[in-house]
Amino acid sequence: MRTGDDQVFWLALNYLVTDGYLSAGKALRYFDSEDKLLKPEAGYLDSCPLSFLAKQKILSGELLDRAGLEVEKLKGKEYTLLSFKDNGYPELLREIVEPPLVLYAYGQTEVLNLAGVAIVGSRHPTGYGRLLADRLADELAACGLVVISGLARGIDTLAHQGALRSGKTLAVLGSGLDRIYPKENRLLAEKIAAKGLVVSEFPLESEPLGFHFPLRNRVLSGLSLACLVVEAGLKSGALITAGLALDQGREVMAVPGPVTSELSGGTNFLIKHGAKLVESAEDIVSELPFPWNEAALNRLTSRKQARPELSQQENKVLEALPEKEVIHLDELSDKIHLPVSELLTVLLSLEMKETVVQEPGKFFRRRY
Repeated sequence: MRTGDDQVFWLALNYLVTDGYLSAGKALRYFDSEDKLLKPEAGYLDSCPLSFLAKQKILSGELLDRAGLEVEKLKGKEYTLLSFKDNGYPELLREIVEPPLVLYAYGQTEVLNLAGVAIVGSRHPTGYGRLLADRLADELAACGLVVISGLARGIDTLAHQGALRSGKTLAVLGSGLDRIYPKENRLLAEKIAAKGLVVSEFPLESEPLGFHFPLRNRVLSGLSLACLVVEAGLKSGALITAGLALDQGREVMAVPGPVTSELSGGTNFLIKHGAKLVESAEDIVSELPFPWNEAALNRLTSRKQARPELSQQENKVLEALPEKEVIHLDELSDKIHLPVSELLTVLLSLEMKETVVQEPGKFFRRRY
């Protein structure tokens, strides 16, 4: 992005949106040139759908001063600022009804224009949801797809972590880059930036305010080719993201769950009303537009065919692991009559060969 007045203009315009004075679409329409905001002609602001307070902030120079301070803050950061008019701005996002005017980016900005799938869901998933979020994200990333999520607790975190094992992931924030939320995901955000990208449309020090998250969700879905809901109740915000994805012309998919589980109420509802039922990464990839579907399917097939050679004992342990759930170390030891100390050695070897994944609490599962 260019420096000087150009940055000040886009940041000031973005403040009108993120402060709630104006929608992004109207901001682009009424301020289609820098002078209309930086040096408005007498009476021009009267034709704009702005509150008295917003107009005063423009005329007094308060908005521009604030934008100037933000430019100075950016000079000491490893961040990139992309405006709606910049070449690096993602084309998919440019197409949505209310595109963000700027993106603050931390990490590998080329990720913005790679094919991606959004994964969203409950902040308090069951073991079933945790397993599927991690596994599907891992496999999609291995296919060369970017896994996009919101860095929230639960499904979002699991999706980012699963993707990082095999490829790239993109986190879209509901706060500023200097206010990572939740705080326990600060280290995860650094790991994402190293291999992928963390983005936000909100000013650097913006707190995670409630109204930010619906805005964040439209960006999350807008960057993706498809939106997958892994586990969510009927009142989950993940269903809002799915609705936004549908409005944006994206594929909406969901993982089915037990009818007795409240956390599957939302996903089962989506499937009942036309969302693609997903049981595997192949189900997701096959629905993507050409040529991404063909390339990703080829990578997925090659990955599964290229499994490493295993010893007789490793095969025995792997075959004892359930297909679609986790098993505790002690239970696995009893199941195959192998001492825990010896079993741990075999499991470590299988982890190094990328065929087994250890979950918190000494639980294990097959990687694919």
